[in-house]
Amino acid sequence: MLEPSHNRELPIIPNKRYFTIGEASELCAVKPHVLRYWEQEFQQLAEIKRRGNRRYYQRHDVLMIRQIRALLYDQGFTIGGARLRLSSTEVSDESSQVKQVLRQMVAELEEVLSLLRS
Repeated sequence: MLEPSHNRELPIIPNKRYFTIGEASELCAVKPHVLRYWEQEFQQLAEIKRRGNRRYYQRHDVLMIRQIRALLYDQGFTIGGARLRLSSTEVSDESSQVKQVLRQMVAELEEVLSLLRS
């Protein structure tokens, strides 16, 4: 899972149900063609195709993309190594993902609170 220091570099995930490939790309600092490639390499990453065969991602997919990005770019894993890491730690990562979502929600709530105070 992403370290807290990495979360500050990436934008906050908006409270939306679906994200286009462009939005997911911006939220995760990865180009769209990389996301399309990762869909083929990582079974945990499954986009939803709707309306004219366009790709849409859900919040948990964006978190998974961020996790894959951290493994590949920050921790130096290869594609195969990252795939093994994700599959071997899938169960323990569920609790980490819950913690990540909670951290994200806290950050968003703090932002709303600061807006309300001003």
